[in-house]
Amino acid sequence: MRFPHWMVVVIFLVLTGLLSNGCKEQPLLKKIGFHKAVYDKSGRLLPWTTWEDAMKREMNWYFKAPIGKPRFPVYFYSTFLDSAYQAYKTDFIPCTQLGMGILSYLKYWEYSGKNDSLPLKYATQMGVVLADYSTTSNAGFYADFPRSTGNNEDFPLAKSAQGDAKYGTQVIEPDKGGIAGYAYLQLYKSTRRAIWGEKAQEVARVLAENMRTGDKSHAPWPFRVDAITGQHWGERNGNMVYILRLWDGLTELGSAEFVAPRAKLWHWIKEYQLDASGSRSGSLWIQFFEDMTEEDNRNSWTPLEMARYLIEKKEKLDPDWKDMAKDCIDFAMKNFSIKMPGGVTLMGEQDSDLRPWGGACSKLGGVAALFYAAGGGDRYREIALRNLNWVTYFIDSDGGPAAMCDTMAWRKGSWQEDCHTDVVHNFMDALQAVPEFRSSSK
Repeated sequence: MRFPHWMVVVIFLVLTGLLSNGCKEQPLLKKIGFHKAVYDKSGRLLPWTTWEDAMKREMNWYFKAPIGKPRFPVYFYSTFLDSAYQAYKTDFIPCTQLGMGILSYLKYWEYSGKNDSLPLKYATQMGVVLADYSTTSNAGFYADFPRSTGNNEDFPLAKSAQGDAKYGTQVIEPDKGGIAGYAYLQLYKSTRRAIWGEKAQEVARVLAENMRTGDKSHAPWPFRVDAITGQHWGERNGNMVYILRLWDGLTELGSAEFVAPRAKLWHWIKEYQLDASGSRSGSLWIQFFEDMTEEDNRNSWTPLEMARYLIEKKEKLDPDWKDMAKDCIDFAMKNFSIKMPGGVTLMGEQDSDLRPWGGACSKLGGVAALFYAAGGGDRYREIALRNLNWVTYFIDSDGGPAAMCDTMAWRKGSWQEDCHTDVVHNFMDALQAVPEFRSSSK
């Protein structure tokens, strides 16, 4: 667990001002993160620098990371890094960290006009780490399948880590394979190298072979599975959207074998997941984070990522896309939003950790920007603008980021997907969707 639950609650109450000043409006902060706070005349938070400049600084900080084993930047195989690029834990979450990293780097490369080949090179190398160093053995139910966790003292990875390790050495999370498979597919589209298309199809086929019929109490895949024996834990599972993305993308490229399982998956999402109760006992937006083992642990990650895909696809995915996307965003806002000074709404991560991690906060900003651009209303423009303005303060002048976006427990470094790889793509989506955000974020 990232933090004792009782302490999370206390931090949350202090952070939102409920212990210190009840329901009174919170005073404006003089400093946020690494920087002096800047506000407009109405007291609404502005960024300390433009979003584009903040992202450029952060990318350049990571481009300077030292090369480690066997020939990759250290953050390609280390989840926990400090401000000097030094790993302080051996646990590694390859699918989430590198899968989202590939998507972030490809979006950065495309947004930047494809003039600099370095982001594409790094995205491709992340794919190599996933494909060549982070898969299961060629045996069992999930053979040659991307690992959700590992211990980087073994490289290639040989056993599970974090919450997976509670259940065995060869435990994987099928939904994380969906992230990796979709990242392979996006590499194929960007490079046209056949190997990435083949890798995407391999993952997609294993998922199809192991799919089960879902209902209100069972997702189409359990959350955790022993890759060899098929034994599983956690019947409900929230992150279905990246498997849907993978099958949709391959079908669009002509792979007819995924039409039927894709239809079955979308039926489950619409019939059960989107309609499920919001309570912990009934919600299907649960179980995403690799370090957690509570089987009723709701999160903001999965509904916000579903909202992103609904907004991207619109009527092509479903005629009711707009209402469904709003419901997904509203679920996250109702259960995990945190009000801060300067008109800022941050996003908590999960029931078991209510703090505003960088991935969750930037995700709310990116998805809110997309929804505003799709006609969701000015409320979402403000949520996106103030939230992402806030996140910029946790990127230091040299580009080194913090994983935590609060004013109490942040420091440079820590979880790398919350520092960087699950952050950049959210800024890129917001900048692409709302051009007015590009030169100024006021």
